[in-house]
Amino acid sequence: MRISKKISAAALCLALAFTGLKAQDGSSAYNFLNITSSARIYGLGGVNITLVDDDISTVDQNPALMGTEMSGIVAINYMRYLGGSNFAGLRYGHSAGSRGAWTASMRYFGYGAMREVLPDGTDVGSFSPKDIVFGGSYSHDITDRLRGGIELKGIYSSYADYSAFALATDLGINYYNPDRDLSLSVVVANLGGQVKRFNEHYDRLPVDVRVGWSQSFGNFPVRFSVTAWNLTKWKLPYAETGDGTDSNAGEMKENFGSNLFRHLVFGLDLVASPNYYLSLGYNYKTRTDMATYSRNFISGFSLGGGFRLRNLAINLALAQPHKSGTTLMFNLSYNLSDILNR
Repeated sequence: MRISKKISAAALCLALAFTGLKAQDGSSAYNFLNITSSARIYGLGGVNITLVDDDISTVDQNPALMGTEMSGIVAINYMRYLGGSNFAGLRYGHSAGSRGAWTASMRYFGYGAMREVLPDGTDVGSFSPKDIVFGGSYSHDITDRLRGGIELKGIYSSYADYSAFALATDLGINYYNPDRDLSLSVVVANLGGQVKRFNEHYDRLPVDVRVGWSQSFGNFPVRFSVTAWNLTKWKLPYAETGDGTDSNAGEMKENFGSNLFRHLVFGLDLVASPNYYLSLGYNYKTRTDMATYSRNFISGFSLGGGFRLRNLAINLALAQPHKSGTTLMFNLSYNLSDILNR
């Protein structure tokens, strides 16, 4: 059928675009929801639910990271991803009383143009698959150190003549001790399901449980972070393809150490000044998902940096999961409080 051909092409495009996140576990659709809109987070390995800062883009990782301290901040993000994909987004936040805050956001995931080919091989033009996510979140300070949050998301997908709509919820809680610069979080992400399907097949959302820790020690200007994710399943096997020769064709990896580290993302933040930062992340799952003989040595690593000029903040992050694909993320945020309070 013509339509099945188009969906197959779209699925191939998405598989190429999201190799670093989905490639070999294949447990659900909608894995673009796992791609952060924060360059700060992307520089820390792509997953971090404990970063307490005034970067409003981090709220997509944990709605409990939003607070009154981010009131009036608007942020835009852009990402050049694998396979010619381009992602962009916008988020704004505001206080709601003395202990609450809310945000509104929109994210766009575009995967470029691809050819539409009928089963008989006839080329009938091109189409551009895309996903759009609209979201709203609310957070509340339960105590001076404990904050909870919820985010609701509407997800629209359009692949050629097919479209689908889904609803999802993120629930998060964060404990932060400023005296020790200690942050602990738990998040349940992407609870929900499809309201409108592409066809008769039901696609599941990537429901996940995540636990995180961040802390700096004394006057040492480095914050350490460890985030455990994909906790809804222990086994995360991957195919190690060897060197591409018949004598070393590769094998499936599924030992204890591999499963453990594919659940963990590590990050380091240089926080010597509130006006700038440098960050380094390591995501072992990204590295092993790219487990081919053409993988880069730096696959799995990411680098970020940013600076602040009064009410303006600029963040950048760079990673190269595969030698044929370099990813770049850019964030620009501005605090509108001075304008809003005039």
